[in-house]
Parts: sequence; C-alpha cells; structure tokens
Amino acid sequence: MKLGRMRREEPEINLISLIDVVLILVIFFMLSSTFATEGRLHVRLPQAANTPGSTAPPDSLIITVTQQGTYELNGRELINASPDTLRAALVRESGTDRKRRVIIRADGRATHQAVITAMDVLGRLGFQEIGIATVKDPGSVAP
Repeated sequence: MKLGRMRREEPEINLISLIDVVLILVIFFMLSSTFATEGRLHVRLPQAANTPGSTAPPDSLIITVTQQGTYELNGRELINASPDTLRAALVRESGTDRKRRVIIRADGRATHQAVITAMDVLGRLGFQEIGIATVKDPGSVAP
C-alpha cells in the first residue's frame, strides 16, 4: 500500500444548477406576485360624524337591498332579485349617463352577497361614484 502523497481535489460549486434554481425562483415570484391594479369600482366609504350626513342629491340613483335580498330602485321594487333584472332597471333608469351618483341602502340583516351583487352590476355598467348609506348609531359616543 502506497501511503505517499495523495492528490487532493479542490472543492468546487456547480454554478449551473445554482443558476437554474435561482432562475426558477425568480420566475415563480414574478408569476405569483400581485401587481397594483386599479379596481373598476370607486367606492366612497361612509365617515362617522357627530351630525347626520346630508341627503342624497336629487339626480342620484338609490338601490335598496332588503333583508330578503330583493332590490328596489328609486323606491320601486324589482320583480325578482336577479342581477339581470337589476341591470335592466339601471340601464332603463340611467340611460347612458354613467356619471350619476349611486347610493346603496342595504338593510343591516341583508346578506353580504346581495350587496356585492349590486356593486358588481354597477361596476360592470361603468358607474364610478358609488356610496353606501348608513345611519348614525344612537348608542355611539362622539369623540
């Protein structure tokens, strides 16, 4: 057995597989990241105040969502709770004017889905100024 000098190989890092892994990670993060996108609906959220807010402008559309999930448009009840019926009523009422303010008045016990459906129909039609009506809580304490 020869115990002389053993030749030592220098350690090396295989860069090709490292580059492959880094490239796959970059592609993964690029595809899975979300980019800032503007939503179609521009909703003005209600603000709490000491005094009740002003009434809606006279030319605004008022959608009322009842506890049962049915809709009323400017005080007139629609024949059913279908999004297509709401869409047709909005088109008939507003014509081509998509700049009109729309106020959604939802019952506190209405389902969230009924309110979101109304907002979705408004967004698909191109309405941009949407408000959600609230009332002041009589039990709240002003700051």
